[in-house]
Amino acid sequence: MGRESKATRETRGPLAGIRIVELGGVGPVPFCCMLLSDLGADIIRIDRPPGYDGGAPVDPRFNLLNRGRRSAALDLKNRAGVEAVLELVRGADVLVEGFRPGVAERLGLGPDDCLAVNPALVYGRMTGWGQDGPLAQAPGHDVGYVSLTGVLHSIGTVDGPPVIPLNLAGDFGGGSLYLAMGVLSALLESRDSGHGQVVDAAMVDGSASLMTLFYGLRAAGYWNDRRGTNRLDSGAPWYGVYETKDGLWLSVAANEARFWRNFLAFIGLPEKDMPEQHDRSRWPDMRERIAAVLRTRSRDEWCASAQGQDVCITPVLSLAEAPHHPHLQERGTFIEVEGVVQPAPAPRFSRTPGAVRRPPARPGENTEEALSDWGFTAADLAALRAAGAIT
Repeated sequence: MGRESKATRETRGPLAGIRIVELGGVGPVPFCCMLLSDLGADIIRIDRPPGYDGGAPVDPRFNLLNRGRRSAALDLKNRAGVEAVLELVRGADVLVEGFRPGVAERLGLGPDDCLAVNPALVYGRMTGWGQDGPLAQAPGHDVGYVSLTGVLHSIGTVDGPPVIPLNLAGDFGGGSLYLAMGVLSALLESRDSGHGQVVDAAMVDGSASLMTLFYGLRAAGYWNDRRGTNRLDSGAPWYGVYETKDGLWLSVAANEARFWRNFLAFIGLPEKDMPEQHDRSRWPDMRERIAAVLRTRSRDEWCASAQGQDVCITPVLSLAEAPHHPHLQERGTFIEVEGVVQPAPAPRFSRTPGAVRRPPARPGENTEEALSDWGFTAADLAALRAAGAIT
């Protein structure tokens, strides 16, 4: 594994000294590598040559998932390009790829190929359905993975359709985060054993894992397999969202008895006049009564009145509003990099803080610079150019 001095790690993040080869893709792999880069890993992203796939759908500077690392454009259908990647692998700690099963092997960059040149390598694989199983070769997207695992069925109101949770539960929660955890776990193990291994991160597995609590509650008889009828899925009147007078929304999370009492007193509904908090048969009536009260004032009026009170209400902010909230401003939850507002690196470290070290690179923007820093000589670059592996 790569090593840097203690002083360097303290200024560059807890993963300073870790070298990662990222075979460029979309969605979960870039987000995983963004997280690792934010925490200090030196990542070289291997992109297709410019124009190879018709170009990106948006200006690359807004593709924030690619922030923090350099891009080298290599033609992986050119044997010289594949050999260049294997040379990078020789000096890397990790390789991450997100191809459909079998594609990396056909390119000559599968686990056997890479571990042959670097036996200590951690080889991270990101797919939707996993490396094996009946659906392994099927195309898929986030909504399919969360559909199969019970996630999508469980989100929504009792009288409405399932609600798609963006692509947070499948792609990013069940995919990127599990891949990052797996890669870092394998890196820790390789320090002791000296041997690398393959990390098979499947979005369908990760999204199922995220549902562990609810499978347990269902087995115990505390969770109905009908969305919108439970404590945490909008069924409970004291845990949900309510529209305010101005057409905006408040979230209410008065779970515990004392917060429920505080909340009722705050909105002017005495507890003695309300049904018992956990009487499910009365939840619809309780919800209607609360909704009627909350519609009498604007969102921000309610929030201003709630300052300093333990009532567990929060404004539902838009993407435009969130970066300006005083709490998020004071914590620096959002930052601006070259004019683009974006979430800051997370989590936080007391001694080795993460940072966004560069804005997203255009595909191939750093080919010669990055390859040179990873040990390629001028002669090596000239040979790659002559072979058509780089432009």
